[in-house]
Amino acid sequence: MQPKVSIITVCFNSEKTIEDTIKSVVNQTYENIEYIVIDGGSTDNTLTIINKYKNKITSIISEKDNGIYDAINKGIKMASGDIIANLNSDDFYIDNEVISDVVTAFNEAKTDLLYADLYYVDTKDTSKIVRYWKSKQYKEGLFLKGWMPPHPTFFVKKEVYQNYGMFNLEFKSAADYEIMLRFIHRYKASITYLPRVIVRMRVGGVSNASLINRIKANREDKKAWEINGLKPHPLTLIFKPLSKLGQFFK
Repeated sequence: MQPKVSIITVCFNSEKTIEDTIKSVVNQTYENIEYIVIDGGSTDNTLTIINKYKNKITSIISEKDNGIYDAINKGIKMASGDIIANLNSDDFYIDNEVISDVVTAFNEAKTDLLYADLYYVDTKDTSKIVRYWKSKQYKEGLFLKGWMPPHPTFFVKKEVYQNYGMFNLEFKSAADYEIMLRFIHRYKASITYLPRVIVRMRVGGVSNASLINRIKANREDKKAWEINGLKPHPLTLIFKPLSKLGQFFK
């Protein structure tokens, strides 16, 4: 039997984008998908849109939470799948074969983790590519050079969360960086790269929204190393934002 894939979407007042996200999941050709939608108590039409697809969504929860990472953790605890991914309400899978290709890669590589490539797209015109996050196969030590995989493309075996923990709620914008640093660099979970674009992500993430937010995110990046008992190179935290500049020119 093919492994079950749990996909978690967290949202709050996402009426403008949530339908693209949901449709990209429920239209996947891969059949063994558990889809969990965690809403933070939206006051717009988000829930109305979600309920249009309730027959294709495994679980829907709408209640207040303590932010995006708290909501994702809630979904991880609910997930019964062998492989877990989270696809936020600004993001959507690029085609209907994504999960099938991901599972094939998992089976062939016998891996704990998987990641792929990502398009940042215009908020209104999602056919317009703003940035192209083309990753590469991981080699030990890449985090020291400022590398990280694109989190919306990150798939994790459930036992990795069970063994090494979930998202750390001390972080406001860098919990995704911290958990990948923990899984990959600290605990050395096995990881493979699927060399194709699988997600379109609308521009406007919290950590990149302004210079002040980027400075705050850089402080959180430093904290991610510290709480894991790890020591970055002197230039690691400078290389991290600089490494993204090439995404604008690919």
